[in-house]
Amino acid sequence: MATQLREAKSSTGLVITWEALPDDYQLEDEPVESTGHPLVAGALRESLEIYGLILAQMLIASNFALCANVNGQLVIKAPDWLYVPSVNEILSDRKSYTPNLEGDVPAIVMEFLSDKDDEQYSFKRTHPPGKWFFYEQILQVPIYVIFDQDGGLLEFYQLENGHYELKQPDENGRHWIDSLNLFLGTWQGTKEQRTGYWLRWWDADGNLLLWAVERVELENQRAEQERLRAEQESQRAEQERLRAEQESQRAEQERLRAEQERQQKERLMAYLLSQGIDPNNLPPE
Repeated sequence: MATQLREAKSSTGLVITWEALPDDYQLEDEPVESTGHPLVAGALRESLEIYGLILAQMLIASNFALCANVNGQLVIKAPDWLYVPSVNEILSDRKSYTPNLEGDVPAIVMEFLSDKDDEQYSFKRTHPPGKWFFYEQILQVPIYVIFDQDGGLLEFYQLENGHYELKQPDENGRHWIDSLNLFLGTWQGTKEQRTGYWLRWWDADGNLLLWAVERVELENQRAEQERLRAEQESQRAEQERLRAEQESQRAEQERLRAEQERQQKERLMAYLLSQGIDPNNLPPE
């Protein structure tokens, strides 16, 4: 595996190189800014995984180190969520990722707002550069998402002519992402005892990609509907059996009535004959 990939001076006047971190490099273990951040990030991955949309060569991670060397100085940023379509080598325990050297540039990076700072919008270019500058000018990530999980605001930026442009959602409040063939949007509800705003995926037909608990609930609902349908079918069959039984009883009653009428007619004819009267030649009334 290559350990260094050099790049000429960029349009920003910075010299950028892509170098692998030494095996013994100790990454800073930054605390998570909010307990909701890993839940929102995990939920994004969960639905992709459930629907079989994560391939082995992809890299999908949260709070994960993206590395680059800028003017000879190492720069590391850890977005709250990132998606790389293809990496050169599939590793089971990847600790960091250097774009271009190790595979594709991330197609999407996401940052979730917190009360601590507004580095998500920082265009600071001196070392260490701000996140916005790093994603836009150094990595040149095609899509940058900033999400306010408290207020539900989703800002969707797309790289155009070297700069991020804010894009408006469609009529459903969603953004189409070609690299994933999915829509991204916000959803309000409860998962894992957290009630609030979430980022969710929808397919090209507008169907929501469900979480595991939702799929279980849906299957339970379908099973209950099937149970009720079977119960209704059983009730209909029982009603049909009772109806057939009633029809049989009515037919039997009709047969008995006809038999009684026949016996009465025979007794009457026998009586008339005993009286010397021909029942087949009765005088007119």
